[in-house]
Amino acid sequence: MIAASPVVDAEAATTQQLITTAKQYIGVPYLWGGTTAKGFDCFGYVQRVFADLGIELNRTSAAQYTQGVPVSRQNLQIGDLVFFNTSGSGVSHVGIYIGNNEFINSSSSKGVSIASLDSSYWNSRYVGARRIADFSSASQVKPASVDFSVYASREKAAFRLAEALGLDTSVTRSPFADVKPTDKVAGAVTALNKLKVFEGNESGKFNPNSPITRAQMAKVLVAAFDLKPTGSQPVRFSDVDPDHWAAGYISILAQNGITVGKGNGQYGPNDYVTIKQLETFISRAMSK
Repeated sequence: MIAASPVVDAEAATTQQLITTAKQYIGVPYLWGGTTAKGFDCFGYVQRVFADLGIELNRTSAAQYTQGVPVSRQNLQIGDLVFFNTSGSGVSHVGIYIGNNEFINSSSSKGVSIASLDSSYWNSRYVGARRIADFSSASQVKPASVDFSVYASREKAAFRLAEALGLDTSVTRSPFADVKPTDKVAGAVTALNKLKVFEGNESGKFNPNSPITRAQMAKVLVAAFDLKPTGSQPVRFSDVDPDHWAAGYISILAQNGITVGKGNGQYGPNDYVTIKQLETFISRAMSK
């Protein structure tokens, strides 16, 4: 899992995207051990929402309470995780703060629903909050634990895509706030941005030294190679909900034979792309 201390990286999401993603599961029933839209426990629900945004969380609320950085109640921001002691023996419940002293959680009585921190029940059981990602500024920091001799960085993906597409990389005045004209990747990301392959996050950053997930890679490949659906029915993977933001891109990759998933019916949308996978994806896309 990602190291506990830093605020983790994601293809940046706004506060509204966080709220929209969280609210799409309202009404899903509570299910102990549930991690899918068929049913969630409180841990699985929070884990799923953040996974949809490209952020990996630990499985239990107690373990999630070790991630990110602590936040005081008076400084809560949308997207912060709020924790409660509902069992009498420490952190045992978690939800996602959405502003106005409200949070979304999967409770055993109501399933995924909105609750108030001011209610007597939740107020008396409140333990604390953690900030995993700053959605207000999209200022995520890459996790220190990623081995880039194995996994592809966004910079690596940009270099290889620009090379595969034969792009002119002579223009280095990048549109991204964190890519200077003197940076090696400047020409590649500038050319790819013109093709709308990489459009940056809400802070205008490219995050060249962050890993790229398989969901993000699907979107990038579809845009880079102008891939289109080849069948009337989308290709489904068991771990990609039809409402997932990348479901369409992943389906197009599968329809074009660029991915067959992980071989177990899953795609692994939140897994980081390895360098080997990057080369395979590009090679297959080039043959189309």
